[in-house]
Amino acid sequence: MLHRLYNWTLGLSAHKHAILALALISLVESSVFPIPPDILLIPMVLAARDRAWIIAGVCMVASVIGGVFGYGIGFFLFDQIGKPLLEFYHYGGKFSEFQETYNEWGAWAVFFAGVTPFPYKVITILSGVTGLSLPVFIIASILARGLRFFILAALLWKFGEPIKAFIERRLGLLFILLCIILIGGFVMVKYLL
Repeated sequence: MLHRLYNWTLGLSAHKHAILALALISLVESSVFPIPPDILLIPMVLAARDRAWIIAGVCMVASVIGGVFGYGIGFFLFDQIGKPLLEFYHYGGKFSEFQETYNEWGAWAVFFAGVTPFPYKVITILSGVTGLSLPVFIIASILARGLRFFILAALLWKFGEPIKAFIERRLGLLFILLCIILIGGFVMVKYLL
């Protein structure tokens, strides 16, 4: 079943609307969707290595735009949802302290979440909730998402066929590792934030 899904993803990556699908997944992943765009970016670059830089660029731009939407969710919905919850649990004062600390180190938090498997959407929403400077947020997001997607595209461009063969031979193991990384990111959110 896993090989069928892999082959389907490879087929989708060669579809004429694949770049649009990648942009949509990248956009939605940055604010609400749990699956990272790498799932589609990897087979797309492997299927069309000559377009690696365009694919990485689309992924980065859509991801940053999605991050701004996530920021907006945190910024505009905090008063209706977040603030009443904090007051109900008597955390209003603690949140003010957290907000100051977060905004002092927020650019690094955005950069860390944008490069690593840590759920980027959590940081995009949190940045809006705390009122992190929007230009700082956007610049950190561009740097982080650009670094992540362009390094991945460069590696796939350079080592395309051997990496494709490696993935195909170890698909089950790689799927398990991806699940562990994804779940680990959400566990980090629970215990670090």
